[in-house]
Amino acid sequence: MEKKTWKITLADGSVLEDLQLNGNNFISARRVQEEDFGGGKLDHVIIDGPDGEHEEHDNMALVQITEVNADYWFVLREYSEQEIWMAKVNSNMEYIAMMADIDLEEV
Repeated sequence: MEKKTWKITLADGSVLEDLQLNGNNFISARRVQEEDFGGGKLDHVIIDGPDGEHEEHDNMALVQITEVNADYWFVLREYSEQEIWMAKVNSNMEYIAMMADIDLEEV
């Protein structure tokens, strides 16, 4: 039986290929580290599956990476609309505090 593999293309164009899928865990025979997903690389993610599946996701997060035997299992998820909204609110609040010279840690 032929192995079905997935490919993930990150926002910077880097590609993770020959991935297996088990539930929501992608499995890589090559070493995968948190640094591979940092620096805005999860702002836009394309996932291509073996049977022509094609998904595009914005604002993803790395949930975990686990080393199992010689493989690396990792999980990605999309930030919810509420999480994105809260990040924007916090950013706006910090900006206003900075402009008004207010230390939010003292409030």
